Amino acid sequence: MKIDTPRFCNLCFFALLIVLSACSSSRETASSPGTEQQETMEQESVLSQPETVKDSTAENGKPVPPSALVLSGETTVEGVLNQMSLREKIGQLFVTYANGYFFNEDSEAFQDLEEKVQKYHVGGIIFSSGNVYGQAVLHNKLQAMSKLPLWVTQDMEFGAAMRVSRTTYLSPAMGIAATQNPEYAYWAGKITAREAKALGVHQIFAPVLDVNNNPDNPVINVRSFSGDPKTVSTFGNAFINGVQSEGVVSTAKHFPGHGDTDVDSHLSLPVINHGYMRLDTLELVPFKAAIDGGIASIMSAHIAFPKISSNGTPGTLNEQILNRILLDSLNFNGLVVTDGLEMRGISSRYSPGETVVKALKAGADLMLLSPDEITAINEIVQAVHMGNISEERIDRSVRKLLAWKKQHGLFEDRMVDLDQLDKKINTRQHQLIADEIARKSLTVVKNEGDILPIRPYKYPEVMVLSIADDISGDTGSYFARQLKEYHPNVTFHVYDRRTSEEEKREIRQDAREADLIIFGSFIYVRSAQPMQLSSEQFDFLKELANGTKPSLLVAFGNPYIVRDLSATDAQVMAWSARSDQVRNTVPALFGASHINGRMPINIPGHYKIGDGIEIPQTTIRKDEPGTVGLSHNALRKVDDIMRQAVFDSTFPGGTVTVLKNGVIAHQKSYGYHTYDKLKPVEPTDIYDLASLTKVVATTTAIMRLVDEGKVELDDKVSKYIPEFRQVDKSEITIHNLLSHNSGLPPFRVYVDSLKDREKLIQAVKEEPLIYETGTEYQYSDLGFILLAEIVEQVSGSRIDQYIRKEMFYTMGMNSTFFNPSLKGQWISSRIPPTEVDTVFRKDTVHTVVHDERAFYMNGIAGHAGLFSNGTDLAVYAQMLLNGGTYGGRRYLSEDVIQKFTTRQSNTSNRGLGFDRKSPDFSTAGTLTSDRTFGHTGFTGTSIWIDPERNLSIIILTNRVHPYRSYGHNISKIRAAVADAVVSSIIEEQQ
Repeated sequence: MKIDTPRFCNLCFFALLIVLSACSSSRETASSPGTEQQETMEQESVLSQPETVKDSTAENGKPVPPSALVLSGETTVEGVLNQMSLREKIGQLFVTYANGYFFNEDSEAFQDLEEKVQKYHVGGIIFSSGNVYGQAVLHNKLQAMSKLPLWVTQDMEFGAAMRVSRTTYLSPAMGIAATQNPEYAYWAGKITAREAKALGVHQIFAPVLDVNNNPDNPVINVRSFSGDPKTVSTFGNAFINGVQSEGVVSTAKHFPGHGDTDVDSHLSLPVINHGYMRLDTLELVPFKAAIDGGIASIMSAHIAFPKISSNGTPGTLNEQILNRILLDSLNFNGLVVTDGLEMRGISSRYSPGETVVKALKAGADLMLLSPDEITAINEIVQAVHMGNISEERIDRSVRKLLAWKKQHGLFEDRMVDLDQLDKKINTRQHQLIADEIARKSLTVVKNEGDILPIRPYKYPEVMVLSIADDISGDTGSYFARQLKEYHPNVTFHVYDRRTSEEEKREIRQDAREADLIIFGSFIYVRSAQPMQLSSEQFDFLKELANGTKPSLLVAFGNPYIVRDLSATDAQVMAWSARSDQVRNTVPALFGASHINGRMPINIPGHYKIGDGIEIPQTTIRKDEPGTVGLSHNALRKVDDIMRQAVFDSTFPGGTVTVLKNGVIAHQKSYGYHTYDKLKPVEPTDIYDLASLTKVVATTTAIMRLVDEGKVELDDKVSKYIPEFRQVDKSEITIHNLLSHNSGLPPFRVYVDSLKDREKLIQAVKEEPLIYETGTEYQYSDLGFILLAEIVEQVSGSRIDQYIRKEMFYTMGMNSTFFNPSLKGQWISSRIPPTEVDTVFRKDTVHTVVHDERAFYMNGIAGHAGLFSNGTDLAVYAQMLLNGGTYGGRRYLSEDVIQKFTTRQSNTSNRGLGFDRKSPDFSTAGTLTSDRTFGHTGFTGTSIWIDPERNLSIIILTNRVHPYRSYGHNISKIRAAVADAVVSSIIEEQQ
């Protein structure tokens, strides 16, 4: 398929804009401040506090807001530290939980946060779920009430979207590693950091550097890059570099490694029975690489290592793990953060204060998500007074945090700029990169029977079964909706924990009637929740998978599900159940995206690292303009042109479809079906193609017959039509009919007296010539009426049956028909009317062909009668651009396409059947290449194909409504749209 697959750096032209934008703002470094840096910082101004920082309040007892404090050139980090009370210092150690939503100031949740910030002086916030403006506004309110700036953190393993809705979602780490391209990890980190910084987040808890070498790990899974430590190191460091390039602190987790566990530390304490030698050659490898690369922060794991520390203390609280290994052996001098202290691996064993004391002694600096900060603070104060921990040890961690706050400019500006959020978050450029990563992550590990790519003609009836370990009842419904965009007959069921016996009977029945069963597995990692189905559920699934029907498993989440459904014939790893990942997965299942991912993990007994089957792109998909190098903003010129044309009554409505590099990059509808403006046009509406029938049906049928050797271009028409044996017609060839230089007149009315198919065709056969064959060019409907008759005579099938069977059906052109009114309401309702016929039919022409001769030929003729929509015509155009192949099948040869689309005569610039861009005015515009070919239709339709740009522009309107006297401006509209499209190509804007 002639689809340009740009290298990442080329596709990410937009990413260059990100870099340029970042360079225009001040750069912040995320590297850990060393001793020399720290001494320098301490000579700089920080924050001028009151004489004593202790509970600074106004007369009314309200805390003094930071706006009442002033900066001076004398205060240093050490100076601030020296003025803080013990309780204030202890408070700085804690990072407390907040949801990033709107809260009324009278709500208990808000007042709890207010108390922790103002009374207990917590040092930071860890935002959990939220939305963009809710989190940003709450961030600013909390910062405004805090004496010292708050250090804001958030889990962002797969982008800000892990926690914040309407931000950019990125594939999970394992999916990124499946792309085999570390650049994607870099850009994932960079995009995440840019959006984090816009939200006022200073530190993100990512990436996961755990080596996922245990298939039964219930908590890491796709959060890890790989089961290979070198791969984790490579992709982890790339992600870290992307984050830190934006001045945000990246946190590697979970030290010293959480990959080889089979217990969720949210629920209990995992135990790893390996000694240091094993850790040093596997689990520690990515962390050592990250430290060598300048990682700023590391998060500890709540895991016991009895062969390293015999007392069974969790790593977070274990001096052997943090002080001895991380700080001493690996020489890490950055910020050590605990995993959530509310997790049962810790909280079930130690009190809140005891936990923090032990963590500090072990070497941790910041305490995340204590189950009870207030109790913990009180217990730590008591521990200091009792000599269980020194104030100097607390100072060491607080000093680090203050230095970070200073380095990140929080003493000067701690607020989120709300006006910048809609400019920096979930940008079109971010989404383009995220979508590309999602597509490149897809990995096919099994494809028996060549089920992939799915061909609807091969599997006419598909049953989709969504497998879920929840009780929502609608898991996977988005997957089914996306599948219906590519397949006309999809039945959908959800199989989860609430599925009844009656529903199982329905599933079995639909499975028997289906030609293909698609299992969509939506079983994935959820912290502190089980990740498996019951044995009863698996028995039912295995029953279906082991049946006689071909089956496909798509794993949206836990990849190890293939162990339980190994009998499925084809298996695809999609890594995540998020809608963005689903949206990028479905087209690939039908060959509309290139699949070339490789397994980054071993699945014992099934697959090993590096396994993967390549599936090339062979069909088209719908995607964003930027995916193929078109400017979304520049394409808005097309909208302006079409809307103005509707306003000017050139036509009541229409659609524009732009195909570039195998992608429908622009498909929009404009106006209404009629001027009463009651029914808006939809992008997939079907139009009477008028003379586009000549190329899409008749010329294409002749091309196929020529390819098959059943027809020769030099064949005399008289070979097939005896009426042409008379002297003046005997030398007319098929080539002449296709070239419009046969001598036949452009058209004859006929239907004023003839209203019968056979009589009309006979009249055309007997029509006298009006000029000598080959001496001039006169565009003629009559020649194409005869060509359709030749197709029927040679093939044994009428033109509509022949072209549908041989091409349209297997190409998936499911909205392309002659006589669409016979196809039912689902087709008819999508067709705008054409003319109000006051002469012959005395009625509004709707769902039947506009051309009078074709109408009285039972709606089937070689010059008119075909109906279609923009999507189907894009399929047709891509087949020609591919050199005659589509969906893995060859329909035409490259030679015959080349022959029919090049100039054939001295009397015109046309090809055979196809029109070509004229050197004078052309409805293909002025900017398309000279090789551009296509056709126009009287009803207001056109298709132009530019092979030099791998581009097609399709315009469908009903400009003859209500009368053919309307729409004379259509040619200028076509040309203007074509020029606007070509002008939107970014490379041509340089």
